[in-house]
Amino acid sequence: MAREESHTHEGDDGATDQVLTAVGPRLRKIRKERGATLAGLSAATGISVSTLSRLESGGRKPSLELLLPIARAHQVPLDELVGAPPVGDPRVRAKPIVRHGRTMVPLTRQPGGLQAYKVIEPQRTAEPDPRTHEGYEWLYVLSGRLRLVLGEHDVVLTAGEAAEFDTRVPHWFGSTGEGPAEFLSLFGPQGERMHVRAKPRKRSEGED
Repeated sequence: MAREESHTHEGDDGATDQVLTAVGPRLRKIRKERGATLAGLSAATGISVSTLSRLESGGRKPSLELLLPIARAHQVPLDELVGAPPVGDPRVRAKPIVRHGRTMVPLTRQPGGLQAYKVIEPQRTAEPDPRTHEGYEWLYVLSGRLRLVLGEHDVVLTAGEAAEFDTRVPHWFGSTGEGPAEFLSLFGPQGERMHVRAKPRKRSEGED
């Protein structure tokens, strides 16, 4: 099971701290709007009540492995939990990159290492062209449908579904032709893997 603790990077600027500070109150607001209790959310996510409480109070810094199961439990896009950064601060809102018709918004600013993007794939018809390269990639679909060709597999990911894979395996992802798709992409050029805390499996009767 992945560790619940997360690693932070030194050098985060004050603007990033402001964004993270706002996550706690937003988590509490969304939970109360849905009439959920901390105990109920803990049962749905596998995250302890104390950790959820510290997240909401600001005593625990939010991380992807904590926010992802919360977003799935509330059935909201992950970026709704984080919130949009203030407009006009170039240190926070990076300029979108358009590459091969796909819009990519960088979510990380440090060079090298793990990189994160919010990606918008337009509706279009494209022939899969699997490629390979060093690294490890993690995809999480926010909305729409995303086609993923990975080795011998050809699957469609829908909102709330994720995939992770070694990029040395031939892979391609893009539009299904049915509409646009919006997703998060995390890529580690040195093969860094992304871990998500899973809900503990209930022990069946008769198991030791």
